[in-house]
Amino acid sequence: MNEPAQRLLDYADDELILGWRDSEWTGIAPSLEEDVAFSSIAQNEIGHARALYELAAHDLGTTADELAFDRDPGDYRCAPLVQLRRVDWAHTIARHWLYETADELRLARLKESDDPEVAGLAAKMDREEVYHRLHAQMWADHLRDEPRFQHAVEELWPYAVGVLDEDLRPSLARRLNLPSDTLSLGERGDASDEFRALWDEMTMVRRSIPGATW
Repeated sequence: MNEPAQRLLDYADDELILGWRDSEWTGIAPSLEEDVAFSSIAQNEIGHARALYELAAHDLGTTADELAFDRDPGDYRCAPLVQLRRVDWAHTIARHWLYETADELRLARLKESDDPEVAGLAAKMDREEVYHRLHAQMWADHLRDEPRFQHAVEELWPYAVGVLDEDLRPSLARRLNLPSDTLSLGERGDASDEFRALWDEMTMVRRSIPGATW
């Protein structure tokens, strides 16, 4: 697989799986406002995943649907951070804050792509992600002094660095004032048991009805 297509696929897998994880808060968030907020964020992430899959599919000779739903669990390239299933609000907000901060750095690089389609999509996504970042920062500021949130950030930080290429990780550490020497827990493509369970649920309809479209 050529490198540009691989990077798009990595990114698309992150957005798809995080969208599904965020959607798990629908109906059970701490307030109606957060129920709506996380549902909206989840829809945006899944929409971004589809757009990224479509770009990758052109180079790979396949379709967005096939990339999203027809691969085996071990073929997905999502970062360990988005695979984690959390039922705790502090961990969810910590992941939200860590991921969105990393995502801003990743989008900034994509916007400089020599491919006008990639650069254009990155610019569009970045405009839509502004709300995600504002929402994440609002909650991070609200919970910052609470031990449960501090513990969640410390626990998830080693997973968060794996969202980015190695050369961008020091920038993320500086921006968040977190340790720069932390190694990533796991590599892209390492399918956890939590992810395999999500994959089974996510692809159930597609597998039961061959040829179904997204």
